Amino acid sequence: MNEGARRGAEEPPVRWLTDAEVDSWLSVVRLMTWLPWSIDQELQRDSNLGMVEYQVLAMLSQSPQRRLRMSSLAEVTNASLSRLSHLVKRLEERGLVRREPDPADGRFTNAILTDQGFQTLAEAAPGHVAHVRSLVIDVLSPEQLRRLGLVADRIMSRIDTSEIN
Repeated sequence: MNEGARRGAEEPPVRWLTDAEVDSWLSVVRLMTWLPWSIDQELQRDSNLGMVEYQVLAMLSQSPQRRLRMSSLAEVTNASLSRLSHLVKRLEERGLVRREPDPADGRFTNAILTDQGFQTLAEAAPGHVAHVRSLVIDVLSPEQLRRLGLVADRIMSRIDTSEIN
């Protein structure tokens, strides 16, 4: 018996989804597909920012001295260093972010939110928050929202993010 066949024989049987599970799963898939699209469309239309660009600016704005190491920024935005580097380059070209070597360790690069970047974020935030509120926050009771957050955290705890970078 070859190795592949032996391994296949040892695998547990597939637990197929029930009709109710399929319905729920497809609802989650639609949410994962359409919610980011809708948020991205609003940001592009109203602020000329993509969702990940907004997220980068927001993460930087909340960091001490409005700066983060690129590796940390990649982690919190779920972007590879390569993808983040291209994105930050575009933000640099627009004057929203600048990069410089980390003074504590020159092997690392910091991304720094410029005053113009902070202003762009401040102008984009009210419309973005209103859109998020209309799509998610206001359609749920406080208890449903709390439970949604707990469910999202529970699912995230099962996702291995170690290979992002």
